[in-house]
Amino acid sequence: MHHFYLSDTQWEAIRPHLPPDRGRKPRVDDRRVISGIIHVLQSGCRWRDAPPEYGSYTTLYNRYNRWSARGIWQYLFREIVGTLSNERDIAAIDSTHIKAHRSAGGGKGGHVLRRSV
Repeated sequence: MHHFYLSDTQWEAIRPHLPPDRGRKPRVDDRRVISGIIHVLQSGCRWRDAPPEYGSYTTLYNRYNRWSARGIWQYLFREIVGTLSNERDIAAIDSTHIKAHRSAGGGKGGHVLRRSV
């Protein structure tokens, strides 16, 4: 199974913009946790189904949720895009995704062909 992990170049672009660690306990490996968050968001899986290589799913969810409430993700995106705007290549960041409910394939009784009016 293929898991997402930030490359050295990607990590060096992100690392200087991370908030300082102000907690009582030191934060777990930021690179691993951010890679896990990106994996969950890209794959569309539940937080609980995140691979154990990224650490505890509660850590992934809590970090994502707390940083969202504090606006840290928006800040990171702005800073990274600002850094990349000096590059010759074009960079695009898109967070659009669609999740369908497991029963979205058909209603009760499965697929039924009906005449349109």
